Amino acid sequence: MLLWWGLAAGAPPSLPVCTEYNCDHPVTIRLSADDWHGIERLFPAGQPAAAERTAIRRAIARLETLAGALTGTWRDRPRNEGDPADPGQLDCVAESINSHTYLELLAQRGLLRRHRVLPRESRNPWLFDFHWTAVIQELDSGRRYAVDSWYLANGEPPYIQPLESWRRGIEPAAETTTIAGDGTPAGATDAD
Repeated sequence: MLLWWGLAAGAPPSLPVCTEYNCDHPVTIRLSADDWHGIERLFPAGQPAAAERTAIRRAIARLETLAGALTGTWRDRPRNEGDPADPGQLDCVAESINSHTYLELLAQRGLLRRHRVLPRESRNPWLFDFHWTAVIQELDSGRRYAVDSWYLANGEPPYIQPLESWRRGIEPAAETTTIAGDGTPAGATDAD
Protein backbone atom coordinates (compact mmCIF):
# COMPACT_ATOMS: atom_id res chain seq x y z
CA MET A 1 0.00 0.00 0.00
CA LEU A 2 1.37 3.40 -0.94
CA LEU A 3 0.43 6.53 0.93
CA TRP A 4 0.09 10.03 -0.49
CA TRP A 5 3.62 10.67 0.81
CA GLY A 6 4.83 7.99 -1.59
CA LEU A 7 6.10 5.57 1.05
CA ALA A 8 5.15 2.00 1.74
CA ALA A 9 3.08 1.51 4.88
CA GLY A 10 5.32 0.96 7.89
CA ALA A 11 8.27 2.92 6.49
CA PRO A 12 9.17 6.16 8.29
CA PRO A 13 7.13 8.87 6.60
CA SER A 14 8.22 11.96 4.77
CA LEU A 15 5.74 14.81 4.69
CA PRO A 16 5.37 18.43 3.65
CA VAL A 17 5.45 21.05 6.42
CA CYS A 18 4.89 24.77 6.39
CA THR A 19 7.81 26.88 7.60
CA GLU A 20 6.47 30.43 7.26
CA TYR A 21 3.32 32.55 7.13
CA ASN A 22 0.72 31.39 4.58
CA CYS A 23 2.70 28.22 3.80
CA ASP A 24 3.89 29.59 0.47
CA HIS A 25 6.94 27.28 0.32
CA PRO A 26 6.42 24.00 2.21
CA VAL A 27 9.45 21.85 2.89
CA THR A 28 9.46 18.05 2.84
CA ILE A 29 10.89 16.35 5.91
CA ARG A 30 11.54 12.69 6.65
CA LEU A 31 11.07 11.22 10.09
CA SER A 32 13.43 8.60 11.44
CA ALA A 33 12.13 5.11 12.18
CA ASP A 34 12.64 5.69 15.93
CA ASP A 35 10.76 8.99 15.84
CA TRP A 36 7.87 7.45 13.92
CA HIS A 37 7.65 4.44 16.25
CA GLY A 38 7.45 6.89 19.16
CA ILE A 39 4.40 8.47 17.52
CA GLU A 40 2.81 5.06 16.88
CA ARG A 41 3.19 4.12 20.55
CA LEU A 42 0.92 7.04 21.51
CA PHE A 43 -2.04 5.22 19.91
CA PRO A 44 -2.67 1.85 21.60
CA ALA A 45 -5.55 -0.19 20.20
CA GLY A 46 -8.82 -0.03 22.10
CA GLN A 47 -8.47 3.41 23.65
CA PRO A 48 -11.69 5.45 23.99
CA ALA A 49 -12.29 8.54 21.84
CA ALA A 50 -11.28 11.00 24.57
CA ALA A 51 -7.98 9.18 25.09
CA GLU A 52 -7.40 9.21 21.35
CA ARG A 53 -7.87 13.01 21.36
CA THR A 54 -5.24 13.23 24.10
CA ALA A 55 -2.96 11.06 21.97
CA ILE A 56 -3.62 13.36 19.00
CA ARG A 57 -2.53 16.36 21.08
CA ARG A 58 0.67 14.58 22.12
CA ALA A 59 1.40 13.35 18.60
CA ILE A 60 0.98 16.77 17.02
CA ALA A 61 3.19 18.31 19.70
CA ARG A 62 5.86 15.69 19.02
CA LEU A 63 5.57 16.08 15.23
CA GLU A 64 5.89 19.87 15.61
CA THR A 65 9.02 19.38 17.72
CA LEU A 66 10.55 17.00 15.19
CA ALA A 67 9.66 19.25 12.25
CA GLY A 68 10.92 22.28 14.16
CA ALA A 69 14.34 20.74 14.63
CA LEU A 70 14.56 20.00 10.90
CA THR A 71 13.12 23.27 9.53
CA GLY A 72 13.69 26.01 12.10
CA THR A 73 10.05 26.23 13.14
CA TRP A 74 11.19 25.50 16.69
CA ARG A 75 11.28 29.32 16.87
CA ASP A 76 7.51 29.58 16.32
CA ARG A 77 5.91 31.65 19.05
CA PRO A 78 2.29 31.54 20.22
CA ARG A 79 -0.39 33.22 18.15
CA ASN A 80 1.17 35.90 15.96
CA GLU A 81 3.57 37.12 18.65
CA GLY A 82 6.56 36.82 16.32
CA ASP A 83 7.23 39.05 13.37
CA PRO A 84 6.00 37.47 10.10
CA ALA A 85 9.52 37.94 8.74
CA ASP A 86 11.06 35.96 11.63
CA PRO A 87 12.40 32.60 10.40
CA GLY A 88 10.15 29.76 11.49
CA GLN A 89 7.22 31.94 12.61
CA LEU A 90 3.86 30.48 11.57
CA ASP A 91 0.41 32.04 11.29
CA CYS A 92 -2.91 30.22 11.67
CA VAL A 93 -2.94 29.30 7.97
CA ALA A 94 0.40 27.50 8.23
CA GLU A 95 -0.41 26.01 11.66
CA SER A 96 -3.73 24.61 10.44
CA ILE A 97 -2.14 23.16 7.29
CA ASN A 98 0.58 21.47 9.37
CA SER A 99 -1.93 20.10 11.90
CA HIS A 100 -4.15 18.85 9.07
CA THR A 101 -1.13 17.19 7.43
CA TYR A 102 -0.16 15.50 10.70
CA LEU A 103 -3.75 14.31 11.23
CA GLU A 104 -3.91 12.94 7.68
CA LEU A 105 -0.66 11.08 8.30
CA LEU A 106 -2.03 9.56 11.51
CA ALA A 107 -5.22 8.55 9.70
CA GLN A 108 -3.37 7.14 6.66
CA ARG A 109 -1.23 5.04 8.97
CA GLY A 110 -4.31 3.61 10.74
CA LEU A 111 -3.63 5.28 14.09
CA LEU A 112 -6.94 7.17 14.25
CA ARG A 113 -9.54 4.56 15.10
CA ARG A 114 -12.14 6.79 16.81
CA HIS A 115 -11.92 9.90 14.60
CA ARG A 116 -11.77 10.95 10.99
CA VAL A 117 -10.03 13.99 9.56
CA LEU A 118 -12.24 16.65 7.99
CA PRO A 119 -11.23 19.61 5.83
CA ARG A 120 -9.80 22.66 7.59
CA GLU A 121 -12.29 25.34 8.58
CA SER A 122 -12.12 29.08 8.97
CA ARG A 123 -14.06 31.61 10.99
CA ASN A 124 -14.42 35.31 10.47
CA PRO A 125 -16.03 37.00 13.49
CA TRP A 126 -14.82 40.41 12.31
CA LEU A 127 -13.92 41.72 8.90
CA PHE A 128 -10.14 41.33 9.32
CA ASP A 129 -9.98 38.48 11.82
CA PHE A 130 -9.93 35.27 9.78
CA HIS A 131 -8.73 32.22 11.65
CA TRP A 132 -8.12 28.66 10.47
CA THR A 133 -8.07 25.30 12.23
CA ALA A 134 -7.70 21.60 11.50
CA VAL A 135 -10.83 19.54 12.24
CA ILE A 136 -11.56 16.00 13.39
CA GLN A 137 -14.87 14.20 13.86
CA GLU A 138 -15.55 11.53 16.44
CA LEU A 139 -16.91 8.50 14.61
CA ASP A 140 -19.37 7.27 17.24
CA SER A 141 -21.00 10.55 18.23
CA GLY A 142 -20.44 12.63 15.10
CA ARG A 143 -19.07 15.48 17.28
CA ARG A 144 -16.59 17.70 15.47
CA TYR A 145 -13.56 19.26 17.12
CA ALA A 146 -11.16 22.07 16.24
CA VAL A 147 -7.50 21.06 16.57
CA ASP A 148 -5.75 24.41 16.92
CA SER A 149 -2.01 24.71 17.48
CA TRP A 150 -1.81 28.43 16.62
CA TYR A 151 -2.45 29.55 20.20
CA LEU A 152 0.73 27.92 21.49
CA ALA A 153 4.45 27.81 20.77
CA ASN A 154 6.04 25.07 18.68
CA GLY A 155 5.92 21.66 20.31
CA GLU A 156 3.11 22.38 22.77
CA PRO A 157 0.01 20.15 22.52
CA PRO A 158 -2.66 21.90 20.46
CA TYR A 159 -6.02 22.81 21.86
CA ILE A 160 -8.88 20.51 20.99
CA GLN A 161 -12.31 21.98 21.59
CA PRO A 162 -15.80 21.48 20.18
CA LEU A 163 -15.91 23.06 16.73
CA GLU A 164 -19.00 25.10 17.59
CA SER A 165 -17.19 26.75 20.53
CA TRP A 166 -14.23 27.47 18.26
CA ARG A 167 -16.54 28.98 15.62
CA ARG A 168 -18.01 31.32 18.24
CA GLY A 169 -14.50 32.52 19.03
CA ILE A 170 -14.39 31.04 22.52
CA GLU A 171 -10.73 31.23 23.48
CA PRO A 172 -9.38 27.97 24.82
CA ALA A 173 -7.33 28.05 27.99
CA ALA A 174 -4.85 25.34 28.90
CA GLU A 175 -6.62 24.48 32.13
CA THR A 176 -10.13 24.42 30.67
CA THR A 177 -9.74 23.13 27.11
CA THR A 178 -12.11 20.22 26.74
CA ILE A 179 -11.22 16.97 25.14
CA ALA A 180 -14.42 15.07 25.89
CA GLY A 181 -16.60 17.94 24.70
CA ASP A 182 -18.47 17.94 27.99
CA GLY A 183 -16.22 20.07 30.20
CA THR A 184 -13.77 17.27 31.01
CA PRO A 185 -10.28 18.81 31.50
CA ALA A 186 -7.74 18.30 28.74
CA GLY A 187 -5.74 15.56 30.44
CA ALA A 188 -8.78 13.54 31.48
CA THR A 189 -10.52 10.77 29.62
CA ASP A 190 -14.18 9.97 29.46
CA ALA A 191 -15.89 6.62 29.58
CA ASP A 192 -16.74 6.35 25.87
